[in-house]
Amino acid sequence: MPMTNALPEPATPGPIDQIGFVVADLDRSVAERTDKLGLGPWTVFRGVTLDGRYRGAPTRVAIDVALAYQGDVQIELIQPTNAAASPYRSADGAPLCGMHHMAWVVDDLDAAVAAATARGLSVVFEASNPSTRVAYLEAEGDAGVLYEFIEGAGMREMIAAGIAAARGWDGRDPVTVIAIGEQ
Repeated sequence: MPMTNALPEPATPGPIDQIGFVVADLDRSVAERTDKLGLGPWTVFRGVTLDGRYRGAPTRVAIDVALAYQGDVQIELIQPTNAAASPYRSADGAPLCGMHHMAWVVDDLDAAVAAATARGLSVVFEASNPSTRVAYLEAEGDAGVLYEFIEGAGMREMIAAGIAAARGWDGRDPVTVIAIGEQ
């Protein structure tokens, strides 16, 4: 059989853009990561909702989210704020605290999901709101960390602005809060 130097198609659309963590207390987690790791500045979004399907069933997920940057990677902290079934809670409803997912910003969510499922990943959660569409996928037998694709107008620009802010951050004003929905 002839040898080939051809590499298989990449499984992901490039470098990881985001690492996400689920936390039980967003404010405490932001403060700890600021104090102990020097991460910041943070942008906290309160009252984010996502409408979609989790493991085939319709759901409306409510979360608070905090974003900061380490180098070119966005660090996302997620606190689920409602009891809806979601990828952020276990079957008994407890938050799935800890590292949760690795994510890539994509221009075409449907194409990214199709490519990933063709490689054997399974969709766990697909959802959207007026700003973004997301899909979480898992690999059979690889429990614990999900893979997320994110599509949204202005998403790359928001990340670039966050990276620039983190590089120039002097430690002052570590948190900016943006209220999205009702509190």
